[in-house]
Amino acid sequence: MFDMIIPAFIVGGAICVIGQLLMDLTKPAFTPAHVLVAFVTGGAILGALGLYEPLVKIGGAGATIPLSGFGYSLAKGAMEAVGERGLIGALSGGIEATAVGIAAAVFFGYLMSVTFSPKG
Repeated sequence: MFDMIIPAFIVGGAICVIGQLLMDLTKPAFTPAHVLVAFVTGGAILGALGLYEPLVKIGGAGATIPLSGFGYSLAKGAMEAVGERGLIGALSGGIEATAVGIAAAVFFGYLMSVTFSPKG
């Protein structure tokens, strides 16, 4: 069990440290929104180039749960769908691959907004 937890913690932690350093060292130019876009785009590019897969094999959930893992899943889904359905798969494959995660985020975000009221 620890042979999976420790690498996931190290890889996920390293990804988070990179994001925090980007925000701290480039204030105010690099906001959390910039980090979000950079991580999703970077994960997609690294996934398309085949460079993110070794990180997933080493870190497991530590590499797939952060935002860069979402970009990786989009790219991987699109590439697999292109192989199955041709060019139209490039448009639909990424969404199909990440649909469960997107649906869960919408559902739980709605649930939290109904359950808790923000203080103004």
